[in-house]
Amino acid sequence: MQASSWSATPQGLLQLLGRRPRLLVVDDQPVNIQALHQLFASDCQVLMATHGAQALALCRDKLPDLVLLDVQMPGMDGYELCAQLKNDPLLSRIAVIFVTARDQAEDETRALETGAADFITKPFNPAIVRARVRAQLTLKLQADLLREMAFIDGLTGMHNRRHFDERLDVELQRALRTRTPLALLMADVDFFKRYNDAYGHLAGDDCLRRVARALKSSLRRPGDVLARYGGEEFACILPETDLPGALGVAQKLEAAVRALHMPHQHSDVGPIVTISLGVAVLPPGVPAEASTLTGLADDQLYCAKARGRGQAQGQELPG
Repeated sequence: MQASSWSATPQGLLQLLGRRPRLLVVDDQPVNIQALHQLFASDCQVLMATHGAQALALCRDKLPDLVLLDVQMPGMDGYELCAQLKNDPLLSRIAVIFVTARDQAEDETRALETGAADFITKPFNPAIVRARVRAQLTLKLQADLLREMAFIDGLTGMHNRRHFDERLDVELQRALRTRTPLALLMADVDFFKRYNDAYGHLAGDDCLRRVARALKSSLRRPGDVLARYGGEEFACILPETDLPGALGVAQKLEAAVRALHMPHQHSDVGPIVTISLGVAVLPPGVPAEASTLTGLADDQLYCAKARGRGQAQGQELPG
């Protein structure tokens, strides 16, 4: 398949995604994996798995855009794998196409009822497989874009509170499952009401946009989530981050806002805009509700303000 074939889709998949689509091929027969790999290797990043458990681990680690899935495999079969993907909030939006030698109506019906987007029987026509994969990738990526737009804050261009709430629930589940720490940062612009009163609301809006960009530019990992939590408050989710690491990130964020040197003559911290941060960390393997973690981060933010603002305070949630 030529690389130009992807541009024939509405808007072009590469333009929609900003990278090559990520495709996972799951089949216990290497010859079938090789055939599909050759079909898509020039246009997609192709991942491969020979059994369900391996495929599930790859989905959690790599988040493919689409899975080409066989039915008959040792251990977990394709139907069970598809059901697990669709029941996991983090993985449920991965598109699934069954590619199988099963050709009975009840097989296709079961696949679609499990959550698959399409069903292709072997031996397959390469042109048909290419067309169906392209169609499902386009639908999936366009849906991702629409969903992303619904989760964007109109003022700052960052993620909004709705996205934050959803992602925090997902990351709490993942942290418990993988027994890794999870950090939450809450940041508040110091004396922002005074800033608005002194410089006007248009200047206040511009201040929030500049703070948001400074915070975003200081986060390096793709999995870190920054959101406008409300008003002049921002929140950041840091997966797989312990307390020393989270405090280090918080200090970097605080320094990035100071480096903007935005005048704030009515702040008790100094003559420029600053932020205070509260850090809460969930230790590995400790179950907790989202409200518990946000509550601790809020408490630490209050401590940072009580100690003079323009700083970060943090604590680990008791195990």
